[in-house]
Amino acid sequence: MSDIHEQVKEYYGKRLSGSGDLATSACCCSTDSAPVQVREVLGDIAPEIKDRFYGCGSPLPPLLEGLTVLDLGCGTGRDVYVASQLVGEGGRAIGVDMTAEQIAIAEKYRDEQAQRFGYARSNVEFHQGYIEDLAALGIEDGSVDVVISNCVINLSPAKEQVFSEVYRVLRPGGELYFSDVFADRRLPAGAADDPVLLGECLGGALYVEDFRRLLAQAGWPDFRYTDISPIALGDKEIEAKVGMVGFTSRTVRAFKLATLEDICEDYGQVAYYRGTIPGYPHSFDLDDHHRFFTGKPMLVCGNTAAMIEESRYALAFSVVGDRSVHYGPFDCSGGGRTATPGADGGACCC
Repeated sequence: MSDIHEQVKEYYGKRLSGSGDLATSACCCSTDSAPVQVREVLGDIAPEIKDRFYGCGSPLPPLLEGLTVLDLGCGTGRDVYVASQLVGEGGRAIGVDMTAEQIAIAEKYRDEQAQRFGYARSNVEFHQGYIEDLAALGIEDGSVDVVISNCVINLSPAKEQVFSEVYRVLRPGGELYFSDVFADRRLPAGAADDPVLLGECLGGALYVEDFRRLLAQAGWPDFRYTDISPIALGDKEIEAKVGMVGFTSRTVRAFKLATLEDICEDYGQVAYYRGTIPGYPHSFDLDDHHRFFTGKPMLVCGNTAAMIEESRYALAFSVVGDRSVHYGPFDCSGGGRTATPGADGGACCC
């Protein structure tokens, strides 16, 4: 494990001086599709932080005011500082990264960013360390509301430990929300040992089905994708190394809930979105196949009901029904169908 860590430190600490040095687009994302509240904050982030930041998505969910957010593999701290503004002066934003050069840049701007946000003091803290061992950094059980990560977990040689640690530090009802690179099959032997493939976020990319199994083992029998985008490598030498593997950038949402089941079960529940999440007055996407329109009822499985009823999203939704009567597996054939109570079909959760 230490060999892979050292390769990653070398790549991001010494080989790359900015996102323009990357050989592929896998670890370099546009902010155009980021939520408007995130784009607005990015304008207040110091240029050096943004220039030396690497990521493949925008893993910052809504409703963060007053919460504690932990960023795994924070790099120069771009997403930590965005979270710092979104949680407000009463919240906390914590960044963890193992690369000294990246952490040094992040630390350099703590006071400046607090001033930019109008805070009396910084609500940000950074730790140089490993995302596989958050306990060593003093991050306690059930102390975090939201864990985010931007194209970093693929770099870990012990991903099962990462997900286990995330589950440990999250509070009940807490959310794991991260973007990363995924593969449509297992990579060729030795891909993770290639420093360029590893550094470009490809060598350690998880096969999507192995990812599903890892999450289940760590305590998440159900999770959701909120976005899936294909990755065009654009480098012939790298394409030759990975063969026929197809890569995608995916954003994942998973909640720490004891009530989740490993398939979608039907309890006849109906959910209504109140339209109260800032920035989402007309509709809210829980994931890539659950778009809730304000005031419009939607049949949901037990897991979807739990995700919105037992998390911080509860105040934005109304759920009718409970788990007292079971109607069998949830019918996923209805796509994103909305319905009145008692109707058949519903949104696919699997």
